[in-house]
Amino acid sequence: MIGRGEIAVVGAAESTKIGKVPGMSQIMLHADAALNAMAECGLKPSDIDGVACVGPMMPQQIAHYLGITPKWVDGTGVGGCSFMLHVRHAAAAIHAGYAKTILITHGESGNSRINATPRPPEPESLNGQFEVPYGPFGPPTLFPIPVLRYMKTRGVTHEDLATVSVVTREWAGKNPRAMFRDPITVDDVLGSRMIAYPFRILQCCLVTDGGGALILTSSDRAKDFPTKPVYILGTGESVETNMVSQMEDFSSSRAFRVAGPTAIEAAGIDRKDVDHLMIYDAFAHLPLYGLEDLGFCKPGEAAGFIREGNTRPGGKLPLNTNGGGLSYTHTGMYGMFALQESVRQMRGTAPAQVAGAKISVCHGVGGMFSASGTVVFSNERP
Repeated sequence: MIGRGEIAVVGAAESTKIGKVPGMSQIMLHADAALNAMAECGLKPSDIDGVACVGPMMPQQIAHYLGITPKWVDGTGVGGCSFMLHVRHAAAAIHAGYAKTILITHGESGNSRINATPRPPEPESLNGQFEVPYGPFGPPTLFPIPVLRYMKTRGVTHEDLATVSVVTREWAGKNPRAMFRDPITVDDVLGSRMIAYPFRILQCCLVTDGGGALILTSSDRAKDFPTKPVYILGTGESVETNMVSQMEDFSSSRAFRVAGPTAIEAAGIDRKDVDHLMIYDAFAHLPLYGLEDLGFCKPGEAAGFIREGNTRPGGKLPLNTNGGGLSYTHTGMYGMFALQESVRQMRGTAPAQVAGAKISVCHGVGGMFSASGTVVFSNERP
């Protein structure tokens, strides 16, 4: 077993620009973020001996582009939470001695579509056979399948879903790099353009360009770097099904229920110890599922928990403090940006810094509840 706090993040940076970056391809966004992360902790490509990224870019492309000769690589791709799994796998690799300094990168031209490759379901795939013929097209039309059942069984209203977007925008207003910063109301959300019932456009993620990178090493080596180390206390991962229509329970994600508690148990903490929480919010329902499936709220209580102000600025459990995928940025795979915000909060450098925060939980989703990854961070080594 990896010891609590045995592995640390010593480099963390996003691409120089996010939002609309039409002058950079996807591999350039990877490289920009990677070089920014290396620069802040005083490393060169020759110092990196492990590389992880997710398609369409492959580790061999990133390693060649940056001039890295790795001893360990990981191309695990399970959607937007792949980066949480990369952190987990990288920590295990360092613990095992397979590598000493691992770079995890992301870059995606979601808005400008520079060398972006569409990846529709193949006709012979399970999705292609059993979902696509019935008309859904992409996340906005697939996520409503479980959401409508969740709303009915949990008693969640349209106003509750809208409140998630409103509170997230409050945090975005404190972040100069957020794409959308102007305050919104529940009426604004419910009056915005319908995309696919029950989601209106202000309940759907942004579509942006950007990248990010993390550098991990052993905590014993962290003192050799100029950056403040952020320690990894625990991690978890799981998958369920790549067909949202075949979820075990539309009111709860089995992958969430495995990945989240696994990470929290490994970290040796209680939920009450958590000072800061990131829950991947491609759409407004995801924080509700996350709060309940990770055990921060009982089933059916998450909507009220948010409505009562517990997750907004000044609340007892600050959530998605960068503005989230709803208002900060969302390139298509958002997990890297959630991890970046957790690291910033633990370093004490976030634009909307949570005073005194010592433990951050970062939770991600891949596809339409098909996968999940969770990482527990701290700025104190146990």
